[in-house]
Amino acid sequence: MTTDTTPTFTDLGVPAVIADALTRDGITAPFPIQTDTLPDTLAGKDVLGRGKTGSGKTLAFSIPLATRLADGTRSAPRRPRGLVLAPTRELATQIAKTLTPLAKAQKLSVTTIFGGVSQNRQVEALRRGIDIVVACPGRLEDLMGQGEVDLSDVRIAVLDEADHMADLGFLPGVTRILRATDPAGQRLLFSATLDSQVQKLVDRFLTDPVEHSVDSAQSPVAAMTHHVYEVADGGAKKELIRRLAAGNGRRILFMRTKHKAKRLAQQLTKAGIPAVDLHGNLSQNARDRNLKAFSSGEAMVLVATDIAARGVHVDDVELVVHVDPPAEHKAFLHRSGRTARAGSGGDVVTIVLPEERRDVESMLRKAKISVRPQRVQPATAPVPGGSGDAPVAPRRAPAADTAAPAQPREGRPGGQGGDRDGRPARSRNRNRNRRRGGAGRSGAGAPRTEGGPTAAPVGAQPGAGRRTGASAPAAARASVGATAGPQRRQRRRSSRGAGAPQA
Repeated sequence: MTTDTTPTFTDLGVPAVIADALTRDGITAPFPIQTDTLPDTLAGKDVLGRGKTGSGKTLAFSIPLATRLADGTRSAPRRPRGLVLAPTRELATQIAKTLTPLAKAQKLSVTTIFGGVSQNRQVEALRRGIDIVVACPGRLEDLMGQGEVDLSDVRIAVLDEADHMADLGFLPGVTRILRATDPAGQRLLFSATLDSQVQKLVDRFLTDPVEHSVDSAQSPVAAMTHHVYEVADGGAKKELIRRLAAGNGRRILFMRTKHKAKRLAQQLTKAGIPAVDLHGNLSQNARDRNLKAFSSGEAMVLVATDIAARGVHVDDVELVVHVDPPAEHKAFLHRSGRTARAGSGGDVVTIVLPEERRDVESMLRKAKISVRPQRVQPATAPVPGGSGDAPVAPRRAPAADTAAPAQPREGRPGGQGGDRDGRPARSRNRNRNRRRGGAGRSGAGAPRTEGGPTAAPVGAQPGAGRRTGASAPAAARASVGATAGPQRRQRRRSSRGAGAPQA
């Protein structure tokens, strides 16, 4: 008979108020990387934590942040005391979502700072005084340059996804940011791999770091089942994608480019498979909206690129499909890690065309994944997680716009700048001004509404008021014209006569 020796959060030194907050979120037992790192991080030591995607690294650094900063000190305006750096907006948002309940339990405040949105709200939060900032390096450096944030009070600095920071070329900016923090502060660095560039950060900024590694740096997830499907050509690949995307569970499909991700999401939705896209061309509001649709189940398929998907932490993703196999094995492992998270199982399918076979075999070897490729026909290919022939929700039509369409201005059919007789707007306005000058000086002209002539009623033809005399301005012009018309004709005759050559 064996006994369960897994320690509880309180056994590891986590305050009861934070343990209670975790329990309310359904988290009752620590994951291995949390069990290993929490005694050291809570003691204030610098820590280097290495663990595969989905291993629980976010809580491993969120707990010490919320614990060690709750000392009764209030953060001054523009001077946070805790900092977390993340490579993407999505990841920063997810970290803040995990961290905020723990911080709130300790009466600490959290805000996010990243680009792609207006900085006004971020600046306002900093000016009020924020305890913990979760930021992407680019926008944070911008605000540092503007004098809107001072990092000299940062007691705990966390660098998450350090290897991905290096891949994206962020390390020079990260170096400048860490240099601006309190040199005596605690530094926590978490990464799936430890390459030479990340090691430079460790050597420069971490003091006697304690290293913890859960599994090997590049190990696949044990609960993850891999499949490699070889198809004959592009046509067969398209049909296989549609079959894999159909079903009842959440699926993430990875593409190599933003434009291909957008196009595939549109094609699947038109085919009756609700899908949303996630890539760098989307605004932050669009990203948030699409992630919410995917998380809520409104759309069961997410089509994403590598960088954008770094922050996708959605439970119960049962299938990841590499529609376009990545170029290197680290990206493959990060993509695949969107499923089989937190101890759950999941499947990963890699679609391979004949010309991609060698590159995929090499990539899988580097990722230490052993799987036998299967040559499949789209109509009969096995679909992990559910049948590809399962009925899917029909595409919902967008809500109709109930606002009345804007009406073109009177005398401008189709809203163009020319009049019905083809005269340009400039000459027409000149003649109109002459008429106003002759009749309007005495106050006989019709009163003008603010913003110009009265618009035609909804559904009326452009210019109808002028032809029928139905509109008030048109009727007024007609009455003025009855007396002013002969005078205008007389002036024109005089003008023509005055301009004739002398005998």
